[in-house]
Order: sequence, then structure tokens, then C-alpha cells
Amino acid sequence: MALFTPLLSGFIAAAIGIIPPGLINMTAAKINLKEGKKNALWFVTGAVLVIFFQVYVAVLFARVIDNRPDVVTLLREVGFVIFSILTIYFLFIAKEPQSKKKSKIKKSSKKSRFFLGMLLSGLNFFPIPYYVLVSVTLASYHLFAFENNTIFTFVLGSVLGSFAVLYSYIAFFGRIEKKTDYLMRNMNTIIGSITGLVAIATLFNILNYYFG
Repeated sequence: MALFTPLLSGFIAAAIGIIPPGLINMTAAKINLKEGKKNALWFVTGAVLVIFFQVYVAVLFARVIDNRPDVVTLLREVGFVIFSILTIYFLFIAKEPQSKKKSKIKKSSKKSRFFLGMLLSGLNFFPIPYYVLVSVTLASYHLFAFENNTIFTFVLGSVLGSFAVLYSYIAFFGRIEKKTDYLMRNMNTIIGSITGLVAIATLFNILNYYFG
């Protein structure tokens, strides 16, 4: 049971981070539609392999930071400012994105799709700060410990969660395509709401540190 919590936490964190329509999941879905399930799965395998290393590096970095409460507090303060700015931008400044026509994907080999998955995943730097924040936050609530077994279990859960979400895009994209268009049209509002909630939660943590 001790390892179930980090496994579940990693799975949920990955699902939350990947489920919004983005470059990797939408590309996986399009490859499936144009080239078939096998090529799409090779693409996902390449992407998930890179995610494994990104999460592992992020948690190791978080372990170093966790031993410095002053650094953790500074990161929370910086994070609060960043999330507040993002909330204002997405809710009040950014224009709503327009749904784009489907782009054609040329037939390619499994090997090229595998490396394309690695490339697109490697170009996405969001997972590293995201998992640093997640692991430090979980540790602050005693739901995560920076021990080797726990770290590996958390990383494994993140990989499984990433694969599950990407596979869902492959398997069910045809059914959820209309909902995806709706999400794309309202993505700024959704992102702004999420960053707003994160900013509020971060503010409470900061106030609790100074006045709690």
C-alpha cells in the first residue's frame, strides 16, 4: 500500500498534464487515422520513453530542492506570480483559438514515427517544471517521499498515465473529435481557470508559510 499512493499520484498527475489537446496527443490521433494503429503506437512509445527520463530528472531535481525550504518558498512565490499572469492573459487578453483543418500526414515507417515521438516529446519542456511542482507539493502533504523505491514507483505511474491517455486519444479520437473542437475553441478559458486555481492554492501555501 505504501507504494500504491505514489503510483496512483504519478498516474493522475500524468493524466491531468496530458489530457488537454496538445501537439503530442493530437499528432498520435492523426497518425492513427492516416497510417493506422501500429504506427501511432510506435509514436506513443517514443514519446513515453522521453517522458520517463523527464519525470525522473524532475523528481531528482525536486529532491534537491525539497531539502531547502527557502528555495521551495521562493519557487512558490515565483510560481504564484507566473500563474497569476497566465490567468490574466488567458482569461482577458488572449484571443480564442480557431479550430484548424486536419493536416495531412504522409505515410512513414514505424522507426520514423518512433523517433518523431521522441523528438516532439523532447521539445516539450513543460513536464520537468510540472513534475517538480507536483512532487514537491505531494511531499509537503506527506503523500510522497524522496526515496528510491517511491521515486521509481511515481515515475512508473507517470509513464503508465501518459501511455493510457495517449492510447485513449488513439482509440477514441473519432468519437471525441467534436468535443475536442469545442475544447480547442474554449481552451483559453479552460487553461485560465486551471492556472487561476493553481495560483490561489499557491497563495494559500505562501500565506500559511509566513503566517501559519
